[in-house]
Amino acid sequence: MISRSYTNLLDLASGNFPVMGREPRRRLPRVMTVPGNVSEFDDDQAYSVSSDNPSSVSSDRMIIVANRLPLKAERRNGSWSFTWDQDALYLQLKDGLPEDMEVLYVGSLSVEVDSYEQDDVAQILLDKFKCVPAFLPPDLQSKFYDGFCKRQLWPLFHYMLPFTADHGTRFDRSLWEAYVATNKLFFQKVIEVINPDDDYVWIHDYHLMVLPTFLRRRFNRIRMGFFLHSPFPSSEIYRSLPVREEILKALLNSDLIGFHTFDYARHFLTCCSRMLGLEYQSKRGYIGLEYYGRTVGIKIMPVGINMGRIQSVMRYSEEEGKVMELRKRYEGKTVLLGIDDMDIFKGINLKLLAMEQMLNQHSNWRGRAVLVQIVNPARGKGIDIDEIRGEIQGSCKRINEEFGKPGYQPIVYIDTPVSINEIIAYYHIAECVVVTAVRDGMNLTPYEYIVCRQGLLGSESDFNGPKKSMLVASEFIGCSPSLSGAIRVNPWNVEATGEALNEALSMRDPEKQLRHEKHFRYVSTHDVAFWSRSFLQDLERICVDHFKKRCWGMGISFGFRVVALDPNFRKLSIPCIVSDYKRAKSRAILLDYDGTLMPQNSINKAPSQEVLKFLNELCEDKKNSIFIVSGRGRESLGKWFSPCENIGIAAEHGYFLKWPGNKEWETCGQSCDFGWMQIVEPVMKQYTEATDGSSIEIKDSALVWQYRDADSGFGSLQAKEMLEHLESVLANEPVAVKSGHYIVEVKPQGVSKGSVAEKIFSSMDDKGKPVDFVLCIGDDRSDEDMFEAIGNAMSKRLLCDNALVFACTVGQKPSKAKYYLDDTMEVTSMLESLAEASEASNFSMHELDEAL
Repeated sequence: MISRSYTNLLDLASGNFPVMGREPRRRLPRVMTVPGNVSEFDDDQAYSVSSDNPSSVSSDRMIIVANRLPLKAERRNGSWSFTWDQDALYLQLKDGLPEDMEVLYVGSLSVEVDSYEQDDVAQILLDKFKCVPAFLPPDLQSKFYDGFCKRQLWPLFHYMLPFTADHGTRFDRSLWEAYVATNKLFFQKVIEVINPDDDYVWIHDYHLMVLPTFLRRRFNRIRMGFFLHSPFPSSEIYRSLPVREEILKALLNSDLIGFHTFDYARHFLTCCSRMLGLEYQSKRGYIGLEYYGRTVGIKIMPVGINMGRIQSVMRYSEEEGKVMELRKRYEGKTVLLGIDDMDIFKGINLKLLAMEQMLNQHSNWRGRAVLVQIVNPARGKGIDIDEIRGEIQGSCKRINEEFGKPGYQPIVYIDTPVSINEIIAYYHIAECVVVTAVRDGMNLTPYEYIVCRQGLLGSESDFNGPKKSMLVASEFIGCSPSLSGAIRVNPWNVEATGEALNEALSMRDPEKQLRHEKHFRYVSTHDVAFWSRSFLQDLERICVDHFKKRCWGMGISFGFRVVALDPNFRKLSIPCIVSDYKRAKSRAILLDYDGTLMPQNSINKAPSQEVLKFLNELCEDKKNSIFIVSGRGRESLGKWFSPCENIGIAAEHGYFLKWPGNKEWETCGQSCDFGWMQIVEPVMKQYTEATDGSSIEIKDSALVWQYRDADSGFGSLQAKEMLEHLESVLANEPVAVKSGHYIVEVKPQGVSKGSVAEKIFSSMDDKGKPVDFVLCIGDDRSDEDMFEAIGNAMSKRLLCDNALVFACTVGQKPSKAKYYLDDTMEVTSMLESLAEASEASNFSMHELDEAL
């Protein structure tokens, strides 16, 4: 039920939510691993790193969270009876987990339980099945599942947009709020049983895509994976979802995100790039996204079937004589088989039209070929179910009237419940299985068919006939890439699909056997146990550094994320640095400009009078050597900082250097020959003309191609190609070609902020003023060179042995610096404090001089 803290956390969804259902009774959870009552948890406390309690479990556990528990429920004589659903994927995946790993399930039941029975039912399920049920009020269940899940997410993820009110459901904020509320309720159930330092949490499917944010918000170091069992649409489709960023950011609070195919993963990564500006990296075969210091792994692994379960059902089916019964019924016929849910995306009518096309074009199959189409009931109140059912029935009637005759009907349409035993028997007699879904997450029907055609292992039975099978599979289903021997079709091309059916039935037996053997080798080795074992191994690998970094939460609403940084990385304390500053005798202060002294989003880039004032005060202190180290050109920097006569300036990443008190610029690069620019500029112009939104920045020592305003995907592609192009044509030139954040830059070799920092330290040492205090502040990648140079200067003894070093980055992010300040305001505040300390020291020295 909805807790009293429900409305507080629903700032996450933006909006005021009505109280749904009755107020829950206050009671202790059945398994308590965190202090206090579950109902007393307040989301304002959600920033704790982990539980302070010692774990109550000695070994790892797995908590599997899904919309439905893997249970069957039946009411008998006024009481509930529960049994395991042996066909449920979430039950079968236990086979791939370690034998000593305890598995708990959190999910809802497929039946409605009266409120007065819920506590007793929950206790029974926990004691006997290790299941924690989430009881949803009927109105919340309807809005959550039939509303947001089935009428908004499901169609969108299957590439259906609600262009008109009659076809599809337009985005409804109240349904989104119900979705968030349900995910919150599942979260409350998880925290009843979780041991955050020991447990793994594995969340399944699109029903619970915002649950990771709730859990990460409560337990920063929780080990959590998510697997999407549906397709993930292309960015052009997904971007139409009004809550697109909220869902992406919620998923990124997982440690590992799994997809069935590379296409689905690629679409997700493209969405992260286009909408969040995140780029993925591939290292040693693993794909990952760097997200605020955490690596979010991307897993590509299609789910498999439970071989043991299929073999067991085959034995039962044999004992019941189902195979012999169906053989007699379809004696002399060639059977094609289709098994689909009643869903607009399964392409059932396209399959019927393809069958009609085959009978029209290949009359030899009339009277011989039979398509048995089994239709399972719809899983929910999907879109246009009644319309598609009427269309299918109409096609069946028309085809049977045209090609049927006494004793023969080309289409056998079965829309009544069919037992698993009978389905297995149909698999055995079918010469070919046909799947024409226009979009499907995985679809395990082909896998089950292949195993059944292989027969019972190590026995003589009705199933041990010729080891051959044929598949006609849509190229739009998740299992298609793994079935290289199948005849892949575009189901929308009815003529081509009809020809594929004829090809499958006409193929010679030796070829069918070879294809079958290839498929069986894959299906038998990539079963559900292999899938779950592989996912757990990757989850363990990605979480291995969880307790090696400092973690804390940031952000509100679905912008919440955990920042994970080196334990030595901490905020720069202004009182501490002022104290050390006062004791120092020779100080070097190196300051980046954009993003450090000047906010990145500022339109007027010139420094304010306040900035110039405290910089002048710092420069007046004779113990200080102040340098602005920037990528900007020397002309603009020289003009802006002309009021500060004693400030040093390193322009264009240090290629040009002006020492304090000197008006002349010196060149720090190795070469003054810029003939290479005549090679680079035409190349950059060519790419600029071909890439809308890109431009060229011409500096005295460098050329920069930037594509910040271009399409991110196309711009990245062009940048990569340009990088290779320039590296090729400049192979013999004394330049470096580097890619950065939305830029490609060509500059002389040996030029970096790091090299100019070492030059400054060396010069001060040569003048007999070895540096005993270093303050270096920057905000981007180029400043990391300065931070690294400080360490090199220590090892080269360019600094005093006891030098105080404060390498500081702007913003909480992974860095070679050991300190951070949150923003430019904190930087200026800190520098003002140092300027005040200098002014006070200068005043004291002046008084002392007068006294003497």
